[in-house]
Amino acid sequence: MEIEDLRTFVEVADAGGIISAARRLNIAKSIVSRRLVRLEQELGTQLVSRTTRGAVLTEAGLLFRDQAASICRVIDAAREEMSPDGDLRGLLRIAAPASFGTHFARTLGELARRHPSLHIHTRFQDRYVDLVAEGFDCAIRVGYLPDSNLVARKIGTLPVRLYASPAYLDEYGAPDTPSDVLKHSAITPGNETWTFSNGDQTFTVHPQGRFKADNAYALAEAAAAGVGIVALGEVIAEAYVAKGELIPIMTRYELPPVGIYIVRPPGQHVPRKVRILIDTMVGSFNH
Repeated sequence: MEIEDLRTFVEVADAGGIISAARRLNIAKSIVSRRLVRLEQELGTQLVSRTTRGAVLTEAGLLFRDQAASICRVIDAAREEMSPDGDLRGLLRIAAPASFGTHFARTLGELARRHPSLHIHTRFQDRYVDLVAEGFDCAIRVGYLPDSNLVARKIGTLPVRLYASPAYLDEYGAPDTPSDVLKHSAITPGNETWTFSNGDQTFTVHPQGRFKADNAYALAEAAAAGVGIVALGEVIAEAYVAKGELIPIMTRYELPPVGIYIVRPPGQHVPRKVRILIDTMVGSFNH
């Protein structure tokens, strides 16, 4: 049984079709089909039902998918550990937030340059993906992590401040204290709280507003358009501040920085490629 056949089947299962799997693996769809047929012949059972809309796992395919993925992970880990030159090999699949993608891309590119036998596939989107179900080795996440069974490693922080546009401030003025925030229209990702600190005092407010979005740049654009006040990571806001489109407000008060994490599925064994990724990311944020 060929490892590439197993890996291809897992990609077909996760991508929902042969064409999507071929795109993920960067190979021709005819190669994907050939590998899939060879695996089914060897197992003596149909794993995938081909349809005009894609590919659907049969009952046997559903049962075999997790076993095949587990075998691929074990073999990849063994190859990495036994590599005589210490080079990373195989495929590293990463989920990363679209809002901050450009801030991680150079580090990921540097990792690829150092390890020419490593294939790095990164999906940039602000939705939290299911790492196990969607076949990711790890994810880069920015924010306040919800409770989960994932293993998280903090690799850095992003300072956060409150901002508004000059036009908004001309019309509505700036909040001076946390209680003033409730008199203003807030731009937020969802229903959230802002916790301000001033010395040893903390103040928690529940901002209200009519504009919400799950992308930090969309929040920044709305604020620059004068829709309301917004809490943004400085790395996002700095370009808007430089152009005079946003102004820091309530600077006497601090907001807690958001964390930058690499999260991975639970398990005692951490693939070497994930360990190296963590070390590379930590190094880039400590410079």
